[in-house]
Amino acid sequence: MDLTILVSQRPDATLLECSGVLDYASAPYLRQIVFEQFDARTADVAVDVHQVRLVDAAAIKILVYLQRRGEQIETDLHVSGATGVALAALEIAGAAKQLGVYDELDWPLDNRERRYVDLDQVELSHGQWPAGVTEQLLRMAQLDGDDPVRARIRRQVIEQCLPAAHRLARRYDGGSEPAADLAQVAALGLVKAVDGFDPQHGTEFGTYATPTITGELKRHFRDRASGVRLPRRLQELRMAVNHARDALTQQLGRSPTVPDLASSTGLTEEQVIEAVGATQAYRPLSLDVPTPGMDDDTTMLDTLGGEAPEFALVEYRESLRRLIARLPEREQRILSMRFYGNLSQLEIAKQVGLSQMHVSRLLAHALGFLRRHLAE
Repeated sequence: MDLTILVSQRPDATLLECSGVLDYASAPYLRQIVFEQFDARTADVAVDVHQVRLVDAAAIKILVYLQRRGEQIETDLHVSGATGVALAALEIAGAAKQLGVYDELDWPLDNRERRYVDLDQVELSHGQWPAGVTEQLLRMAQLDGDDPVRARIRRQVIEQCLPAAHRLARRYDGGSEPAADLAQVAALGLVKAVDGFDPQHGTEFGTYATPTITGELKRHFRDRASGVRLPRRLQELRMAVNHARDALTQQLGRSPTVPDLASSTGLTEEQVIEAVGATQAYRPLSLDVPTPGMDDDTTMLDTLGGEAPEFALVEYRESLRRLIARLPEREQRILSMRFYGNLSQLEIAKQVGLSQMHVSRLLAHALGFLRRHLAE
């Protein structure tokens, strides 16, 4: 890609000096940088192309779109300095006058900071969306809700943007979810983005649609794609570690270690290990799966313990707990000292201030009450 962009800024104005070639491959990078200025509400954006050798039809279309979009959000965008083949192409396309290429550039040379833009670091978040979508949505917003033209524009916008939505869905492909299901989820997110977008705010549709669709995809994985619902803390740890793993794999040229991931994410090594383990916890294992490390066909079901004898006593214990609560407080205390404190009747008598015979009668009465009601 033969394009270089230098940026100079002053209050409410930005100058983009381009050199090289503006064509189908490089113009989206210029578009992305201009979009960032639009999002920052810059009042004046100037594009200096006096060092551009060639401008093709795709680049001219993008420049005209940017100029029209600037008018809608009250940002003045103009292109100046075109010469030679670049100027001829703009004139043949009938865009030279509209873009203001004949106007003088009001940027003194000594007032330019010329910050170099590394185009390899520019993410084309806007570039995947059709150029005229925001204008169509602006027109749709001006129509009544029952206007058939509004419904037609809405359908056209959705159809035009479906490929971009499917590209976002393919970022999450390769896992346990079928690609067709992810494409449907992305299409649903696109419909929500079209219905919820307000072009009056001045942002591009791609700026709003991209997080809306990716959010819908993430919700699908969170709520419907997993057989086991992880706590939100573990979900956030897992996403942070997975993102760091992808970035470090490219930087290091190898799989990152636990210390590498901990250093990159700011987490402890224990948290990284926990997040890696959580990645394997989204799907429950079948009890018929062979047990790892076993030579024979032993399954997980075979390793589970049998029924404990204490299980049969649970019902009796719960019934006793309710019946004991119905006894007088003194009898409850005597039962507790006899069967939980392992005290003799004589020891109990000394503590409660009764005779041993009286304690014996109270115990017999309490046990008879419990036995009778349990039998019933």
